[in-house]
Amino acid sequence: MSKSELPSAADAVSNTIWSASGLELLPPNRLVQPNSWVGHVPFALWIVEALRPKSLVELGVHTGNSYCAFAQAVSTLSLETRCFGVDHWMGDVHAGLYGDDVYRELKAYHDPLYSRFSTLMRMSFEDARAHVPDGSVDLLHIDGLHTYEAVSQDYESWLPKMSRQGVILFHDTNVRHGDFGVWRLWAEIAATWPSIEFLHSNGLGVAYVGSDPLLPSLAGLFAAVGGEDGDESGVGAVRRYFARLGDALVDRLATSEALRVRDLAEEHRDTLAEALRKTHQDLVSSKAEMDTLSAARDQLRTRADRAALWDE
Repeated sequence: MSKSELPSAADAVSNTIWSASGLELLPPNRLVQPNSWVGHVPFALWIVEALRPKSLVELGVHTGNSYCAFAQAVSTLSLETRCFGVDHWMGDVHAGLYGDDVYRELKAYHDPLYSRFSTLMRMSFEDARAHVPDGSVDLLHIDGLHTYEAVSQDYESWLPKMSRQGVILFHDTNVRHGDFGVWRLWAEIAATWPSIEFLHSNGLGVAYVGSDPLLPSLAGLFAAVGGEDGDESGVGAVRRYFARLGDALVDRLATSEALRVRDLAEEHRDTLAEALRKTHQDLVSSKAEMDTLSAARDQLRTRADRAALWDE
């Protein structure tokens, strides 16, 4: 379904109004740094319930905020969704380079909770295509290297994998510095497919690339784009709703990090205090030893002086 095939804005808004589902209010089980995707976790929960995908793929997992939110929604709803998180877990110029510990920590968290239906695929996006049938992916999240060339390649190479009700998410659509180029691709996609863009947390673009009629929940979401900004069903209201929920999670993570740093500082303070106490004890002991040695030296010197007198 191309953008031109959407119902008119007036018909869409009057017949199908976007509504919250409630799952977006679910407290996420995993919130870790970096926080750039944390603000979109409520929408991740919402879109899984709205779409109820049979197959979900994420390209660029990193520490797993977005992927684990998708997986948590699947688990909470007891869906029969197959999830695949693809990443080489080495980082890049935008996410920064990092060591094997990021993958090990995520896997240790992920596998006990979600391995029944979810697989972390440590490989390139291109290699992962061989493991995913064409026309099978209902929900795809692209969050790899953010240059225009790289994200365009990810989009074009994975588009054949999308199902007849496929939805693609693009992160960092609202970042325009350096060589970030997702915003350029998003402008092309938004002009082609039914879409909505969230502007908070670096931006998240949502595009419907399927050919089947939109599900009512998604129809309401995309119809909101045609509404007035101040309308309760308009894009502004939808954006504000998810931005408020997302900002609360960003604040929650910041608070958690501040408490962690405080606890570390207190731990280091206690360790330092113990080290200073021990150092003081050592100094006291050393002084006592020096006093004892000085006394012995004085005694020897006195005896030597007396012996010298006897010799005379």
